[in-house]
Amino acid sequence: MRIFHISGEEFSELSELPTQRPVAGYLWVGCARREFELHAATLQAWLQQWTGGQLVDLHIADLLNNQLPSHFDYTSWYDMLVFRRLAAGSGTAPLFLDEHKGTASSAREALNAIDTSPVGFALFEDVLLTVHPTDCQVREFFANRLQQQSMAPDVRGGGRLPSSPADLMVRMVNHMVDNYMELRRLLAKQLSYLQQDLLNARITFNNWTLLLESRNSLHLLEDTCEDQRAAMTEWIDALDEWPEPDQPALRRERELLRVRSRDVLEHIERVLGHVRRLETSAESAVQIHFSMQSNRASNIMRTLTVITAIFMPLNLVTGFFGMNFEGLPLIHSMHGFWTMVGLMAATGLGLIFFFWRKRLLSTK
Repeated sequence: MRIFHISGEEFSELSELPTQRPVAGYLWVGCARREFELHAATLQAWLQQWTGGQLVDLHIADLLNNQLPSHFDYTSWYDMLVFRRLAAGSGTAPLFLDEHKGTASSAREALNAIDTSPVGFALFEDVLLTVHPTDCQVREFFANRLQQQSMAPDVRGGGRLPSSPADLMVRMVNHMVDNYMELRRLLAKQLSYLQQDLLNARITFNNWTLLLESRNSLHLLEDTCEDQRAAMTEWIDALDEWPEPDQPALRRERELLRVRSRDVLEHIERVLGHVRRLETSAESAVQIHFSMQSNRASNIMRTLTVITAIFMPLNLVTGFFGMNFEGLPLIHSMHGFWTMVGLMAATGLGLIFFFWRKRLLSTK
């Protein structure tokens, strides 16, 4: 468990939960899901003393649930947001760096290695409690980033520390959404290998199970993004219902918070659009594959039909002169054989020229 105190441009880490309220600023308490489960009673007692309210039992169960979808809920004394992160799990980095050995099997490994573990936020007036997966890097990233910003703030104002627990929560959610942008190249690259095998006319595609698994993975990402969008939409609606502050500076901060929230929602929309484009691309590749197979079968049947049409007259001639008759013309002639060979050759070449003019033998 890590406890941070943020006030203005000051950022410091505390060794333990404070017993007295600081003069200014707010607290950020970040803990792993297992730590939250072990210290839930201690945190509940501290929240009661610090904020005058505790977490609802159902919300504690939600924060401990590793399979919970993204959603937003609220009470009269705090808001709760559960947001499933989209990040590359272990095993995707080697696939991403392998530029020359992409295969259809690596696509399955890349899609299955995507991590969608939930991160929970309990937003009080002066406290932000975050519950992370065990291997989540979001807490460490923001702890180091805020520490650097407090030591060397940007003169243009870009490095300003979060002014409120809600501002910090929105920034963390925005960071988790932006992490998905890094997966776009990975997803598109690995899925392209599967499509190349699907559209390769020189090989027989048999990885239908792999294709189904990849489509299911994309459907899972789409459902995750839709839950994220619904959670952020409810958060924005709840934010609009907050009472407007009297001070101009606080009103400006509230408006910036709305802008950041809408920006996060727009990023989620982009992520959702990208997932749907990948799904459409996969569907189109399957349709093109079956069209290619149908066209290939049609070309084969056309070639066989032309060959049959060429040899049918020749078979008729050879069958006619194969009859056992004494009075058949040219049957006893010394030049009869060569005459019939020339006639059959002329007939075959004439039919070939006829079908060629009708473009039945052309591949263009």
